[in-house]
Amino acid sequence: MEIELEQGWEIIERGITRLKNILEGLPEPKFSSANYMELYTTVYNMCTQKPPHDYSQQLYDRYRESIEDYINSMVLPSLREKHDEFVPRELVKRWANHKVLVRWLSHIFHYLNREFIPRRSLLPLREVGFICFRTLVFYDFYRNLRVSVLSLIDQEREGEEIDRALLKNAVDIFVEIGMGRMDYYVHDLEAYMLRATVAYYSDKASHWIQEDSCPDYMLKVEQRLTSEKDRVSHYLHPSSEPKLLECVKC
Repeated sequence: MEIELEQGWEIIERGITRLKNILEGLPEPKFSSANYMELYTTVYNMCTQKPPHDYSQQLYDRYRESIEDYINSMVLPSLREKHDEFVPRELVKRWANHKVLVRWLSHIFHYLNREFIPRRSLLPLREVGFICFRTLVFYDFYRNLRVSVLSLIDQEREGEEIDRALLKNAVDIFVEIGMGRMDYYVHDLEAYMLRATVAYYSDKASHWIQEDSCPDYMLKVEQRLTSEKDRVSHYLHPSSEPKLLECVKC
């Protein structure tokens, strides 16, 4: 018996809504393997019916639309009500949740990835999901996130205790949003961080030269080189290390 598009989508949408509610911390029964199999089988059946009842393209489109709907209805309002240091925390949380949602949905719609997408040379489901977040969320909030990252780095350089886990997760957004390309990390974060580093150590060096003997000055430089290496190992991308150390030496 053939499954009509809206009939099948109603089943799938109910499951997606449950997954979204779970991510939002709303009360939902545990998502069982039987629940997952029902959704996977519904997608499979809808994609393997004879034309014109093969709904692969429609499901591919609705996969993207369901992610966009979640972002517009839940993610963006949650971010827009946050201010100051709460924005990066919320953004880190939302990015982590988004990766979980994309992983769950990619399993449910796996037949599309396996058969339909390669035949049509379309973007894989994971990439579609990440592009949705990048377009709707990252482009609006990355400047705010960058300011927070640079501020935390400055605070740590001044000897303050900071949340390194939060900082690493924030930096990782710039890395992961590129899906293998480093453009967003390099151009939207690293370039600004390096400029800020040059300005910071230029200011420090002018004071050290006036206040310290040559051996003391060199000792401070060595200590700062060590601390910047430590910074890379804890929350920056490894590719930043030589550039960062060069900024200190300058």
